[in-house]
Order: sequence, then C-alpha cells, then structure tokens
Amino acid sequence: MGLVVQKFGGTSVADTDKIKNVADAVIKEKNNGNDVIVVVSAMGHTTDNLLKLANEITKNASPREMDMLLSTGEQISMSLLAMAIQEKGHKAISLTGSQVGIKTENCHMCARIVDIETKKVEKLLSEGNIIIVAGFQGVCEDNEITTLGRGGSDTTAVALACAFNADRCDIYSDVEGVYTADPRVVKTARKLDVISYEEMLELARVGANVLHPRSVETAKLRNMPMRVRSSFKLDNLGTLIIGVDDMEMIKPVTGLACDTSQVRIVICDIEDRPGNAAKLFNLLASQNLSVDMIIQSYARHSQNTNDIAFTISKSDVDKFNAITDKINEILNASKIHMDEDIVKVSIVGAGMIDRPGIAAKMFDTLAKKHINIKMISTSEIKISCLVEKQYSDLAAQVLCEAFELDGAKVADVKGDLPS
Repeated sequence: MGLVVQKFGGTSVADTDKIKNVADAVIKEKNNGNDVIVVVSAMGHTTDNLLKLANEITKNASPREMDMLLSTGEQISMSLLAMAIQEKGHKAISLTGSQVGIKTENCHMCARIVDIETKKVEKLLSEGNIIIVAGFQGVCEDNEITTLGRGGSDTTAVALACAFNADRCDIYSDVEGVYTADPRVVKTARKLDVISYEEMLELARVGANVLHPRSVETAKLRNMPMRVRSSFKLDNLGTLIIGVDDMEMIKPVTGLACDTSQVRIVICDIEDRPGNAAKLFNLLASQNLSVDMIIQSYARHSQNTNDIAFTISKSDVDKFNAITDKINEILNASKIHMDEDIVKVSIVGAGMIDRPGIAAKMFDTLAKKHINIKMISTSEIKISCLVEKQYSDLAAQVLCEAFELDGAKVADVKGDLPS
C-alpha cells in the first residue's frame, strides 16, 4: 500500500456539489489501495470575503488577528469534505494545521514550515482513516495560529508529502496540467506530460500561476514527484513534475509565461561612484521591497552619472512611493520614473543550457513584430524581456510559434511514471 497526498484548491471546493465531486476523487485514490492525506483550500472566494470583512472593521488589523480570521476558511472546507466522504461510507477525519502538528516560524501571515509531527496522523491512517488537513496554516512555538502566505496550501501539501514519504503529491485545480503557455492567450498551447522542478520553478517565478514557487522548491529539495491535475477530469493524469536528471530534453524551450504584475522604476542621473547602488538597494531591502530585474546604464562620463532601472511588484508601489523622498535625499537623483504599462515575457527550458542562439532567436522574433525590449534578465534556463503591455499577447503568440511550443511533445521521461 502506498501513500498519496492530494491538494484541492478553492475552485475545486467552491460549493457543496464540487465538494462531493472531490470526495469521489479522494475515494477513488483510496480504492486504488493507497492511504490518502488531503489538503484543502478555503471555498471559492472565502478568503477574499474574510479580507473584505476585516477591511470594513479596520485598515490596520494586527497580523495575529488576521491569521485567526483567515485560518477559518480552510476549516470550513475540510470539515465539509470529511462529512461528504463519511456520507459515502468511508472513514475520514478533518484536522487543523495545529492538530496535525505543522510547526512554523514565529511569524504571522507569511510563516514557513519548520517541522511536522507524524505520530498522530500515522495512527489515524493505520485505523483506515482518510485524513483531511486544512491548508495554509500551522502553529508556532508559542502555540499561536499562523498562516503561510500566498500559495500556502500548495506548500502544506508538499511538506506533508515529504514528511510522510508519500509516493507523490497531486495538486488538483480547475486546469488540466501545466501548459507551454497560457491557453487563454495562445490557443494552440500544449499541455505538458512532464516538466522538471527547475523549469516549473522558473515558470512559477516569472508569472505562471499554476503552482507557488515555495511548493516546487520543497518538492525539488526532497525529490518528491508532483502532479498538476484537474479535479473535474479525474481520468486525466495531468502534468508530472520530476527532477531534470530523469528527463530527456528534446527542445531547448519548454514553456513561456507573461507577468503583468510588475512595475519598472528608473532612478535617473545618479552620481557614478562606488556605494550608490548599495545605498539604493539597502534602502529597498529595509522596506521589504523585493526587486526582480536590474539594469545599470553605461556611465555618462561628461556628467559622471548613470541610471539604475529595476522592477518591483505592483503590490509594493505604495511602499516604494513612501520612500521616494529618502531616495532623492541619499542619491540626489534628477528624476524617478515609474512605468506601469509593461509586461515581463519569459521563456524557460532546461534544454537551453549550453545551446547558443536562444537569446538571439527570442530578440529577433520580437524585433520582427516591432516589439521593443526595455529590459532583459537571464539565468541558465530562463530569458526574460520587459516589453510594453499592449504587446503581451502578440509576444506570447509569436514566441510560442518560434520555439515550437504549440508543436510536438516537449520532453519525454526515462522509465515509468507514477500512476
């Protein structure tokens, strides 16, 4: 007998009919001879509604009380799912993160899991129970309820799979798997049968909203196989996520993503001398402002100045605006320019390592459509270009065609896949 961890997102448990459908998926896995641990998100827009209620009371709620509030959403869906499974004649028990023994940092609203106790769940599994766990939450050493931040339920599921040495972790949502590009934009985008942790991690970081990066990082660290599957098409095995060493690369580029959540900042005419870049980014770090792409322009020797450009998340714009006076004070910049009308278009593929010409092909493809590139960043398996937002869909379509992301299968796997 094996062990499978299943995670169901908010759209999968949005109402009681869908919860009954999820119960069927869970029972099907149990009937396959596996022990099953299920992680659930809050129903539909429950978390958004809870945030709205909090904002109607105060704009400055304490992080502790927000965690107390937000943790209730998953508790509703976990108990309803347990009832649905019991109604179908199977043993099930629902547990909060603290009841499971999910230990986190002493931090509210963005805690990380540090340990998971296994004895209680192991005993309940041995008694034939299906275990239903509230995702997105845990408890810190002070016995305070904590939440894990964005993507917390995905992270909960993978962490549980690793703690219990599961055979795999299945992430169910309203999509059938991981696609070469957003199928709403590129109609001919293909569903991938398999993708590596490294590629999935890069895609998640550059705008693909299928999985949160923290969950993929955890799976990669412990070499835990994952599947992205549809809760509405249970016979579809979706996309398998495994280590790159288990894959055979056929094409250099595996997928493409577009991120519209970034803003470009340009700090103009900074004196060209050692330490100014450090002052700028230390100030940004002190305000918990995460920076993505960075470019420092070539120094203008006649003026002894240069420009520094970088991108931040749109959600951080208010925090950045609050320190613009301080930036001007320490850097004596002539101007701070903000451009929100941009999109980051990225191609990702483990197969591009040591293959020359990939960047040139990307730039040439965009140039032929008169799409100007504002910024560029690269890693071993990723190339990102910042372009005007109006060209987002066009850039995605022409790059998919250029790199054959709507063509034949992108990658094969050596050996058998976990079913």
